[in-house]
Amino acid sequence: MNGPTGTRIEHDAFGPVEIPADRYWGAQTQRALGVFEIGDERFPACLVRSFGLPKLAASRANRRLGTLAPCLADAIEAAARELWEGRFDDHFPLTVWQTGSGAQTSMNANEVIANRANESLEEPLGLRRPVHPNDHVNRSQSSNDRFATVMHLCTATELRDRLMPALTLLRDTFAAEAAEFDGMVKIGRTHLMDAVPMTVGQAFDAFARQIGHGIDRIEAATPRLYQLAQGGTAVGSGLNAPAGFDEAVCDQVADLTGPPFWPNPSKFEGMGAHDALAEVSGALNVLAMSLTKIATDIRLLGSGPRCGLGDLVVPDDGLSSSIMPGNRNPTIAEALMQTAFQAIGNHATISAAGASGTFELDVAKSVLVHHLLQSICLLADGSRVFAVKLVQGLDVDRERLAANVSNALLLATALNPRLGYDRVAAITRKAMAETMIPRAAAVALDFVTGKSTTASSIRGR
Repeated sequence: MNGPTGTRIEHDAFGPVEIPADRYWGAQTQRALGVFEIGDERFPACLVRSFGLPKLAASRANRRLGTLAPCLADAIEAAARELWEGRFDDHFPLTVWQTGSGAQTSMNANEVIANRANESLEEPLGLRRPVHPNDHVNRSQSSNDRFATVMHLCTATELRDRLMPALTLLRDTFAAEAAEFDGMVKIGRTHLMDAVPMTVGQAFDAFARQIGHGIDRIEAATPRLYQLAQGGTAVGSGLNAPAGFDEAVCDQVADLTGPPFWPNPSKFEGMGAHDALAEVSGALNVLAMSLTKIATDIRLLGSGPRCGLGDLVVPDDGLSSSIMPGNRNPTIAEALMQTAFQAIGNHATISAAGASGTFELDVAKSVLVHHLLQSICLLADGSRVFAVKLVQGLDVDRERLAANVSNALLLATALNPRLGYDRVAAITRKAMAETMIPRAAAVALDFVTGKSTTASSIRGR
């Protein structure tokens, strides 16, 4: 039924609702817009699109099990695929701040698919027939098991397609730099103070291994994401779902995406708790810590160019200060650190949300998945930009490294096995007090001859 200019009137169990004429959402979504007027944060497109996948799989499963007429299944599957492909991103207007089960966004998906399916059958939007959003699109399902399923599907996909390629690139870039800088000696530092020599390659190898361990942690957590709650319906018992529906849906999802998705053997666990998602967030939290440490090291090692540590030469990003001409800052490292800080904060929110399950339903699904997907997005993009625009362009200041090594007090530490701790301490004290290199101080103290610092030139204790 047509309403005022630019709107249509749609009816649900509670009566008529006025909806913008060109929108594919329905009455329940429109009502929710008036209820949840909270914030501006909306689910990312990857989550919205992920609703199309289980809807497509569920329709196929219902068709196979004889609970959905083929003519309706055809229209639902075509509409669900269009949702999965991103055609209806703009038709999900609700914010994250809604019912904790994500019921309104889940119903939003039902209505979009139903309206699009009816349109394909040459019926007007809002008619709710022949395809009904609850009776047909939602057949054998509940928002409770579907949103939990979407959370797993979207997280697994974003990890595979977005984060892991970025981390692999960063790890491999550090490994390549480690090989390139392997023979370049620098002074190691502990407590921000000069320590003993090492190579630049060893420092970069440590970075590569940190990222590699981060990849391993994420991969170790991923198999739990492949267990889907679909088929549990309202509380986990599977009420109103035909026997074998959960297996049929998982088979279809696996065929459509590749990973080996399978039914969670306890739908009650899969809907009442989200430990698998919290586990992934924990791995991301450690990754964020690693990225912060690495970015901090590179910022400090590249500080200067004349009055800082200056071991590394950070590539110019073309940006400068508003007041200091020619000023160059490690902006990309700072951006990466900020993405890591956000992920660390997100983990606190995810932990609280994951702990909020009561009986058979976690009631903070929306905020949990929103923050988890944000962490994945930020860490992926930050790592990729860091690898391409900073790490790949890093160089070392060879003259600065050589000067530091020749003047390093604690080179004398290598003499400990021959001279003993106390004599070496005397060397470093004298070198420091009289601004001498350690070798000269050792000669002046008559601990070594002036010829060399080989074993034969070292005088006995």
